[in-house]
Amino acid sequence: MKTRLTELLGIETPIICGGMMRVGTAELAAAASNAGALGVMTALTQPTPEGLVAEIEKCRSLTDKPFGVNLTVGVVATEINYDDYVDAIIDCGVKIVETAGRSPEPFMERFKSNDVKVIHKCVAVRHALKSERIGVDVVSIDGFECAGHPGEQDVGGLVLFPAAAQALKIPVVASGGIADGRGLVAALALGCEGINMGSRFLVTQEAPIHEGIKQKIVEMDENQTRLIFRSYKNTARVYRNSIADEVAAIEAAGGDFGQVHHLVSGANQEKAWSTGDIEAGMVTVGMSGGLINDIPTCEELVRNIMADAEEIIGQRLASAIA
Repeated sequence: MKTRLTELLGIETPIICGGMMRVGTAELAAAASNAGALGVMTALTQPTPEGLVAEIEKCRSLTDKPFGVNLTVGVVATEINYDDYVDAIIDCGVKIVETAGRSPEPFMERFKSNDVKVIHKCVAVRHALKSERIGVDVVSIDGFECAGHPGEQDVGGLVLFPAAAQALKIPVVASGGIADGRGLVAALALGCEGINMGSRFLVTQEAPIHEGIKQKIVEMDENQTRLIFRSYKNTARVYRNSIADEVAAIEAAGGDFGQVHHLVSGANQEKAWSTGDIEAGMVTVGMSGGLINDIPTCEELVRNIMADAEEIIGQRLASAIA
């Protein structure tokens, strides 16, 4: 299957394993890339730029296929020198970067002068148009169903994906609510050039989180997520557990972020990811968790998605037209 995305990035399938904080390690990125998708490491998973350099080198030792690095700007409370991370990415010869959070405009000149392809994640068509104007190569547009930060517009992918594809000249990647071949075919039909999946790659054998969390996602349905931080204008979609319910109750009572910070701390999230206790902290997952029914390897996942997509396009849709 060839699209503008596969041609631009030199990948075999129009699938991106999106960058996920803590989860986007060299091992997962390499496994996704070896499967024919684009694996993406997360820069800020590493506490220092030097650690990122070592992680990039590890990824390069595990795959000879293209992979990318995610750089999410402005959503972490701690002070970060992003220029140092950009230097590490460029100095290591990485040629694909996924940016998120704030606009990548401050780094675009350096990326473009070093032949780095930039994929920018955004949640609204107006942001996507701005990204195109500053020179990004691909826009990954997040629908309301996505894990993490869906924005404040609440536009689902069925409308947002074609709206973005219609407005932009550069390739658009559909993100949010996609977990299988049906989602890939739908994204292509809506004008996109590929898909970006986070939650689905979270539930693979190579993802570095506890099997207990993976199993809880397998067991969940599409109603098992909750929006929090809405009153702080930083809406996040997470697994609906006791932590999410408590945060929502504090927000409803008018509480400020300081009153919920201890509940959603990185330490609590780490405890959940590493121990398998789904009630220990905030667990980021999208509505597509309701479509996830197994824990495959990355290779099995990508192979099954492509086989299902080809069957849908070549047989089911063809027979419907006939």
